[in-house]
Amino acid sequence: MSLIESHPTINDAYPTRVSSEPTLLYRQDPVVYGGPDDGPIDAATLDSFEANGFLSVEELIGPEEVETYRAELRRMVADPAILADERTITERDSDEVRSIFEVHKISDVFAELVRDPRVVGRARQILGSDVYVHQSRVNYKPGFTGKDFYWHSDFETWHAEDGMPRMRAVSISIALTENFVHNGGLMIMPGSHKTFVACVGETPADHYKASLKSQEVGTPDPGSLSILADKHGIELFTGPAGSATMFDCNCMHGSNGNITPFPRSNVFVVFNSVENTCVEPFSAPSPRPSFIGARDFTPITD
Repeated sequence: MSLIESHPTINDAYPTRVSSEPTLLYRQDPVVYGGPDDGPIDAATLDSFEANGFLSVEELIGPEEVETYRAELRRMVADPAILADERTITERDSDEVRSIFEVHKISDVFAELVRDPRVVGRARQILGSDVYVHQSRVNYKPGFTGKDFYWHSDFETWHAEDGMPRMRAVSISIALTENFVHNGGLMIMPGSHKTFVACVGETPADHYKASLKSQEVGTPDPGSLSILADKHGIELFTGPAGSATMFDCNCMHGSNGNITPFPRSNVFVVFNSVENTCVEPFSAPSPRPSFIGARDFTPITD
């Protein structure tokens, strides 16, 4: 395993799933494209985001708004049509809802949240352009039975399977329940966004059907994870309902399962720059369905 620079003459700056050995590649792209005058994030926080790959907001939405979104979650999970929709993913060994994708199209309530200047304004500022929604979902991690999300870089999958060319996307996770240290909260390796882990293994056809329940192909190897963890450490995010974490597309992150009685639910939205729209997949037979990786690049309007 080595740390090398991607060759500048190769169209694919981040080759992955093409070798029998994992490789660590230097990031070729900026992290922050905008400045402090371009949105609600101040200069110090932008500098911290550039260095660490994430930022936190203690109260992005207020308690009344939180309850509005939680009520919408309850409505959705009780709707037979939504439960039967292919955009609803259940846990790998039960009928418990794991995620509901494309929520900004399923729900007018969540569509408004995506357009909220507190949300999309931060994305535009970091990415330095208009943005569109590459992916949206709600994650349910119920008490006692919520399963883990293994360590991964989202960009590795979006690049390999969706055809996202460069690292110019950002995610926001908005907590709708309190994040404790013990109910499966988000973990990130700060600074890991500046190293790309090229994974091994060939992408099977329709890989998304298995990977949305439990990903195997496209997950980093223990050696690479150990190198990154030794270098950067691991930060666990806690906070009240209404708090949010925004992080770069290449951050190494994951979460443990939830065996506590306290559920952990969040809204997760991925914004991609309109100057970084997806092409054909770099390491997959065909693109994933559009509800997972959008092929409509229409910019979000407030």
